[in-house]
Amino acid sequence: MQETNLRIRLYGDPVLRKKAVKVKEVTDSHREILKKMAQLMYEASGIGLAAPQVGISESMIVVDCGSGLYKLINPKVVKKEGWQVLQEGCLSVPGVCIKVKRARKVLVKAQDEYGNHVEIEAEDLLACVLQHEIEHLTGKLIVDYASFFEKLKMADKLKELKKRSKDERLSESKDKSCQLQL
Repeated sequence: MQETNLRIRLYGDPVLRKKAVKVKEVTDSHREILKKMAQLMYEASGIGLAAPQVGISESMIVVDCGSGLYKLINPKVVKKEGWQVLQEGCLSVPGVCIKVKRARKVLVKAQDEYGNHVEIEAEDLLACVLQHEIEHLTGKLIVDYASFFEKLKMADKLKELKKRSKDERLSESKDKSCQLQL
């Protein structure tokens, strides 16, 4: 696994649309990435973050809705019950909020940061956040839930985010090319 510069990637970054690969063996490197993801999530005042959002296409998420930090590897929703509609934001799509219909209760199976199998029964906000972050692992974003009219209203904002994302990627590639010059 190659560690990239851990920064929150913005809408328009291709990594956000890539399907994350399953982690075959949990290593110290994965634990370090999860630790850094949690720090970044807290610094950004978020309650969830998926590895693709920091440029890593591996199946890992961190979540903390106030009841404790979950560091999950290869999470999968295996059971859903009921429905709820909540207004959701996303650290990768700042300034955009969308009403999303999700299951009110879920059962998630995953591995913890040590490779142990875990099951999490979640309701309400925690269920919503887990579903949101797990969808990031498939390349799905909250903007995909927006109606045609909502997309029209936020078109300028999304265009601005795409430009910022492109500028950040260009700046990052220039920084890397300069590291070899003397």
